[in-house]
Amino acid sequence: MIHLPRVLVSTDIGGTDPDDFQSMVHLLLYADVLDIEGLLSSPYGDGRASDIHAVIGAYAADYPALSTHASYPPPGALRAVVKQGALEVAPDAGFSDPTEGSEWIVACARREDPRPLNVLVWGGIDDLAQALHDAPDIAESIVVHYIGGPNKTFGVDAYDYVETHHRDVTLIESNNTYRGFFVGAADDDLSPARFADAHAAGRGALGDFFARQLPTVKMGDTPTVTWVLRGSQRPDRPSWGGRYVPIWDGRKARIAHPATRADVVEAFGVVELLAPLPADWTEEHHASLFFDGRTQGPFPEAVVEGGHLRFRLSPRDARAMDYEIRSTHPALAGQRGSFTSALPGRERWSAPSSAYRDWWCDDMSPELAIEGWPGAATIAGWRGEFMRDFADRLTRTTARS
Repeated sequence: MIHLPRVLVSTDIGGTDPDDFQSMVHLLLYADVLDIEGLLSSPYGDGRASDIHAVIGAYAADYPALSTHASYPPPGALRAVVKQGALEVAPDAGFSDPTEGSEWIVACARREDPRPLNVLVWGGIDDLAQALHDAPDIAESIVVHYIGGPNKTFGVDAYDYVETHHRDVTLIESNNTYRGFFVGAADDDLSPARFADAHAAGRGALGDFFARQLPTVKMGDTPTVTWVLRGSQRPDRPSWGGRYVPIWDGRKARIAHPATRADVVEAFGVVELLAPLPADWTEEHHASLFFDGRTQGPFPEAVVEGGHLRFRLSPRDARAMDYEIRSTHPALAGQRGSFTSALPGRERWSAPSSAYRDWWCDDMSPELAIEGWPGAATIAGWRGEFMRDFADRLTRTTARS
């Protein structure tokens, strides 16, 4: 009996970036070699479970042809595992109330099965955080592959909860490595600019659906899938999904407002900015932090912590960043500051932390960076292989004669 890898995907498809639609097409074309147990709609953005069903609709149109090539699951079986997760990002605590999606994670993780459940997080980690809060025992049964970066910026509170309270979970955190899927590519028919026209358009309903999403190929979440498809499933070994190093200490910082560029924090880490609490602050007041010129929320909301207001954020790039406090309280409104977001030095990232059981992150070796993105080369080096394989999969939308 062939034991396929168990996979559950939590995605913000339909939300902030159309590339999740591309990744979902890719996933479904490999559904014959994966045991897909869950497809969850999670924050951040306006995406809903209906967006997942839209891709399954294209899959259903191609299912007769796909079935002549291999044993693909019927469309109804995939629709049965689509679940709606949280509609909003988690509050400051990092969790709130169970969702259909978080309860499905728990149910799948608790099944009697010797195979680990690969939880692939393409968007916010909110539903997984809720599941771990409600059922911490599932940590021993799951392997999490999380595309962080901007997703961590959008859902920093859920991430902070998991990182603080569930260090016993096996987790691969890709803040930069995933970019190897679409940066540093050769200018050929497999390149991001040419792949959709050369290999997707006209290849069944799935191929046409893929080609309509973006003018170029991004598929930033797909490394979580290719990591399962090809490799030893050891984070420190080469694979189609990249190679990683054990997580290090010192990734969280607390700085006082007004901060300056002399205040250095870790890029893609967690930052807590503390501002003095006005003496006449009441529950009717509120304050938000706008940083790095961002126009897309959510924006960190102030939380009272002792004699301070605390703003929690995650900077998604390495550079100097300005911020502004916008508040209904006149003493805070319009106050500004700045800080510097920087990648950790070798002395930090090369020293594994003893506080985590099995947590991994981008390899910061300079020679593995592409266009400044650490670890990207550990995926980009396999690009010819995995994109050619994907192109071959798209031909399955034509029935075998």
